[in-house]
Amino acid sequence: MHAKNRYDVVKLPSQAVKGFTLVELMISLSVGLVLFAGVMSVFVGMRTTAAETSTYGELQENGRFAISVLTDDLLRQDFWGDYAGRFSTSNLIGLQAAPGNDCIGGGVNNATFPLAIGHFRTIWGQTLTAGTPNPLDCFTTPTGTRTKQGSDVIQLKRVIGTPVAATIPGNYYLDINVMQGGIYAQGQPVPVLDNARTWQYQHHVYYVREEKVGNDYVPVLMQGRLANLSMSFNPIVDGIEVIRFMYGIDTNGDGVINAYISADNMSEALWDNAGGARILAVKVYVLARSILPDFKYQNNNTYQLGAGVAGQFKGNGDNYRRLLFSSTITLYNARVN
Repeated sequence: MHAKNRYDVVKLPSQAVKGFTLVELMISLSVGLVLFAGVMSVFVGMRTTAAETSTYGELQENGRFAISVLTDDLLRQDFWGDYAGRFSTSNLIGLQAAPGNDCIGGGVNNATFPLAIGHFRTIWGQTLTAGTPNPLDCFTTPTGTRTKQGSDVIQLKRVIGTPVAATIPGNYYLDINVMQGGIYAQGQPVPVLDNARTWQYQHHVYYVREEKVGNDYVPVLMQGRLANLSMSFNPIVDGIEVIRFMYGIDTNGDGVINAYISADNMSEALWDNAGGARILAVKVYVLARSILPDFKYQNNNTYQLGAGVAGQFKGNGDNYRRLLFSSTITLYNARVN
C-alpha cells in the first residue's frame, strides 16, 4: 500500500441541493399579496382621510370668514359717527347725487343716500328667486355667471368705524356732529359744521353668484361697495353656496324680540321700523360647499337655514361636501330714535 498524497481530493458523500416547492412558493406569494393589500388599504385610507380633512378644513375656513365679514358689517349697521338720532334728510345739509350703478332696494327710500321721502332703510334684504335675480338692478352678471337662487341678498349702510384725517379721491364722506351732517365726495365742497368730524360713507351689498368652471358652477360670496364714486362688486370668498337671514323683530317697542322673520316674509312696515316695531337682531346662516365634487361621497343631508320647510336646503344626492354655519348678531344701533 502506498500512503495518500496530501494533495489528493477527499470525496465526501454527495448531498442533493434543495429549493422551494411549488406549494411553498404559492403560500409565500399569497402571504405577500395579503401584506401588500393591507399596506395599500392603509395607504388609500390615509389618503382618503387626508383629502376629507383638507376639504373640511377648507369649508371651515371659508365659512368662518364669511360669517366674520357679515357679522362685522351687521354689528356696525346704521352707525353714523357722532350723530345719535335717526339718519334722514332732515338732519343733512343738502342732498348728495346718487353714485354710479346705484343699488336701489325695495321701498321708496332705499338707495345709497337718503331721499326726502319715506323712511331711509339702512338694512334691507330679499330672498332671490327666478323672478328676482337682480332686485337691486346693480348686480353684474358677466358671461358664464348667474345669481344663486334660493339665497338672500342684503344691503347695509353706515360709516366706517373711525374718523379720517384726510379724504381720498373716489370715496364719499359724511361730516357730522351730534345734530346734523352733510354727505359729499372727495373734491366737492365740504359742509360747514361746528365741531364736526369726517367719516367715510359706505354702502355694502352681499349676495351669492355662481361662476362657470369647466362643466360645473362654483358659488362665490360677492360684496358690493362704494368705490370710485360707484357701486362695484368683487368676490370675497369662494365656496359659499347660500346665505340667508332671519330678522329679529320687536313688535311692540319693549326691547324684546317677539319673532324671527325671513326676508321673504318681512312686510314694508317692518323694514321701515313703523308702528313701534323695530329690527333688533339678525340670525345669519352660511352654507359652505366644497369647490370640487367627491365622486366617492353622496350628500343626502338636509340643512336648516331658517324656519320651516322654506328654510331647508337639501343635498339631493350630489357629490359635494357642505358645512352649515350660523350666528345671531345684535344690532347695537337699532334702538336709537
